[in-house]
Amino acid sequence: MALQFRPYPGVTVAAVIATAILVGLGVWQLQRLQWKLALIAEVNGHMTAPPLPLGEALKDSGDAMQYRRVALEGRFDNAKEAYVFTTAAGGEAVYHVLTPFLTDDGHSLLVDRGYVPKEKLDPATRMPVDGVTRLVGVWRVPDTPGTFTPAPDAAHRIWYSRDLKGIAAADHIQLAAPVVIEADATPNPGGWPKGGQTVVSFRNEHLSYAVTWFGLAAGLLGVYLAYHVSKGRLRWA
Repeated sequence: MALQFRPYPGVTVAAVIATAILVGLGVWQLQRLQWKLALIAEVNGHMTAPPLPLGEALKDSGDAMQYRRVALEGRFDNAKEAYVFTTAAGGEAVYHVLTPFLTDDGHSLLVDRGYVPKEKLDPATRMPVDGVTRLVGVWRVPDTPGTFTPAPDAAHRIWYSRDLKGIAAADHIQLAAPVVIEADATPNPGGWPKGGQTVVSFRNEHLSYAVTWFGLAAGLLGVYLAYHVSKGRLRWA
């Protein structure tokens, strides 16, 4: 008894092309998985490494600096606070306090000091941080405002994205780098703002995507073979 197989040429060509595409997509997702794992490892390494002095950070202010911790020394310009609206885990409105920070060597940066609830939005309800200040924060390049991002409320200095360019222009400051320094969880006087809000979360579903594509390829092969069996073109004889 021998297996006889007389494939339909057109169906076979179409099946081969479709299977190649599905397998290629699966391989691509595996490559993306390795890239994502390497990115996660790099970011975790940055978050646990000793903080860099600002001067060293400014020498390499590109993507390699994302999530690096940096150490700053200087003074806050509290009169130029800006507030970025967002929501907390429970859905309540909170505001991130972005304050210009002038370092001892003359560089200006925006520091995200953390969030405050609406009742603490007025600086008069909080204890100011005056004088020389030392802080450690995370170097972040924020997303640019989207097409549907609401316009800022200039009168109340409220923004709906961390629009560094817009905030800097409104305050007439020249930033040393287009980044925001997210302050760590060191408590502020009076407890507000609450720092340490850096979120390190990378969606990583590439393995499940790869399994899906490979599964579809296997399913297509099964359908292809079953079709030929139903037509009597794949049988034992």
